[in-house]
Amino acid sequence: MFLLGTGVSIVHGQHGYWQQRANYNIEVELDDKKHSLEGEEKIEYFNNSPDTLNKMYFHLYFNAFQPGSMMDIKSLHVADPDRRVGSRISKLKKDEEGYCHVTRLKVNGKSQNSMIVEGTILEVTLSEPLLPGSNNVIQLEFESQIPIQIRRSGRNNAEGIDYSMSQWYPKLAEYDYMGWHPEPYVAREFYGVWGDFVVEIELPSKYVVAATGTLANADDIGYGYADKEPSRRPKELKWKFKAQNVHDFVWAADPDYEHTKIKADDGTVLHFFYQGGEKTAAWKDLPPIMAEALNWMNKRYGKYQYPSYSFIQGGDGGMEYPMATLITGNRPLRSLVGVAVHEWMHSWYQMMLGTNESLYGWMDEGFTSFGETETIHYLMSKGKLPGTVPEHPFKETLEAFNDFLKSGLEEPLTTHADHFITNAAYSRASYTKGEICLVQLEYIVGKEVFSKSLLRYFDEWHFKHPTPNDFFRIFEKQSGMELDWFQQYWVNTTHTIDYAVDTLINDVVYLSNRHYFPMPLDVVVTTKDGKEHLYYIPQSVMRGEKKPDIKYDSYTIAKDWNWTNPTYELKIKEKASDVESISIDPSYRLMDTDRTNNVYTHKKIE
Repeated sequence: MFLLGTGVSIVHGQHGYWQQRANYNIEVELDDKKHSLEGEEKIEYFNNSPDTLNKMYFHLYFNAFQPGSMMDIKSLHVADPDRRVGSRISKLKKDEEGYCHVTRLKVNGKSQNSMIVEGTILEVTLSEPLLPGSNNVIQLEFESQIPIQIRRSGRNNAEGIDYSMSQWYPKLAEYDYMGWHPEPYVAREFYGVWGDFVVEIELPSKYVVAATGTLANADDIGYGYADKEPSRRPKELKWKFKAQNVHDFVWAADPDYEHTKIKADDGTVLHFFYQGGEKTAAWKDLPPIMAEALNWMNKRYGKYQYPSYSFIQGGDGGMEYPMATLITGNRPLRSLVGVAVHEWMHSWYQMMLGTNESLYGWMDEGFTSFGETETIHYLMSKGKLPGTVPEHPFKETLEAFNDFLKSGLEEPLTTHADHFITNAAYSRASYTKGEICLVQLEYIVGKEVFSKSLLRYFDEWHFKHPTPNDFFRIFEKQSGMELDWFQQYWVNTTHTIDYAVDTLINDVVYLSNRHYFPMPLDVVVTTKDGKEHLYYIPQSVMRGEKKPDIKYDSYTIAKDWNWTNPTYELKIKEKASDVESISIDPSYRLMDTDRTNNVYTHKKIE
């Protein structure tokens, strides 16, 4: 059992679950003339692990935005560089680059002198070890120069937002059952320690600030946070934000922000920060759409656990953070809703289910993309977005991934996010194959079990750090099936699926598995009278069957297919002369790489 509010973990058994905790108090001052920060940080760190810690690591993300940094070098040499980065870091001038310097660090009041900075990582060798079950207090001072916005964080981005402040403070690296995770910042994913944040930001009063958390001194600030605006504001304002059970903190500041808000049906307050004008006209239509989206998200994926969420114009593209997102704002409504939904879905599959997305990016980006597709489908069905509701919501995703497979660039999902050879391979693995993972699971276990499994996954693992094993075990428990075979093939290999209907002789359908990947099959026999008869073929390694999840005129569970057999004989009840067609997966959920051999028609029957 883990008691989130106290930082205490009680471990049952040798392999009991535990996680670290870090509560932050940060005070920072922005100098908008020098584009610099000066800050003090106090972290109460709980070592809930069974290990004695002799070192600690901190991320100094701004150091990536310097010529010659690892992010710069990687971007210069990768075959398909991110167009937002390209060679831009290499061309930064001294007053345009970024840095974060820790000038003083104490642990339990004692100065720590053994500190090494290498790129974006600060390594601290503790003067006294941190014992299991104990906690310490870290106090540090830092100064930073805010870089020209290139990737996610920085100043003066292309849309004119003054400050998009993500990855801006010295952030403690995560320590888990695999040890420390001090990954250098090369523009990919993140992993953080759960904790409570109190952040005070002092800056000129002309700026409107949007951030993670709730504003504790709203009456003093105004700017749409309070019902009344203060009669006057001092030259400098100090904003105080609080957030509980988060693993990061983002803020943005711009003097031209318009701030609107709406209360959703469940009481969640949704904030919207954007610059006015024709280019952002679509933002005025966004609040009721997002409120309706939340109704679906709460029901489908689990109850949103925070009191508020902020949609903030800023950053590049879209980037997710706890209780907030930075998104580019000069978009038409359909595009704006798409990016807003995607980034908000990260609240489920990264901000409340804190997967190590450096190792398992597909469990974040992929599951988020799945939720985005479903939520957009829901909004269209409710008339909140224009367009025809697709019969098969994931058809385009399946086809896009199949096209990518032809490139030969695919790498397995076990690849660390920073170590994919190409950006295309990373994107297709993390976003597309991760999304299709859930589509395949629904096909395997059935719609009802799948829906219950999604909610059970959230209920059992939110505010924790689930791994692939944790995820698949939930589906095994809920379905009563064995799914380790699917995990092995889908996550650890690049094997592909290709089943075919070879022929029909008398009342026997001859099927073949033409690739290596075993899957259960839905085979639908359509007769000349228009009736559809489903034959469901389980894989023997599943040790179970799904309930029919699509309505047909009849349903038959056939004998198991042993994955070692390349062929299968399906005996059907219908006469060959009455058969119009035979089709594998007409529901369009199976990730079959060649669907041209999935259908056998009457014209081919002699």
